[in-house]
Amino acid sequence: MTHSPISYSYWMWPSPVGQLLLIGTGRGLHGLNFQDGAHPLVIDETWKKQRSPFKDVIKQLEEYFSGRLQNFTIPLALEGTPFQLAVWRALKAIPYGVTTSYGTIAKKIGNPNASRAVGAANGQNPVSIIVPCHRVIGHSGQLVGYGGGLPIKEALLDLEHGFTKPC
Repeated sequence: MTHSPISYSYWMWPSPVGQLLLIGTGRGLHGLNFQDGAHPLVIDETWKKQRSPFKDVIKQLEEYFSGRLQNFTIPLALEGTPFQLAVWRALKAIPYGVTTSYGTIAKKIGNPNASRAVGAANGQNPVSIIVPCHRVIGHSGQLVGYGGGLPIKEALLDLEHGFTKPC
């Protein structure tokens, strides 16, 4: 049996925290990348530029940034190791406006000594904001690591705590 290659589409969306590259497949959102940060993704020449597959994603992101949405219901097409997928499921369970630590996530997935591995999986989260890795902070309460940069992490946390602070 042969499998047809996955077809990807993309759209650039000018969010309040900078340009976001949305990447999707027919199954759902596959990636959300901060393009203004230190790690912009290069758009693959085989990807098809089209807005229509991302209408719901954009609508929910607009509602999130306006403070009207706390839980995303976007279909996701995530690919990762079983450990990464477990971490990302745990991230999705962190309530809006709540922060937790890498160690707490490690305990929740049944691997209490894996806080560093949780940090690595958190850093590999392909759909930041939707899978809220910004809600994970250091055990001391410090803001640590974020693919989009700490100012964006701080802005997202402030948004969720009801503050309006520019990045």
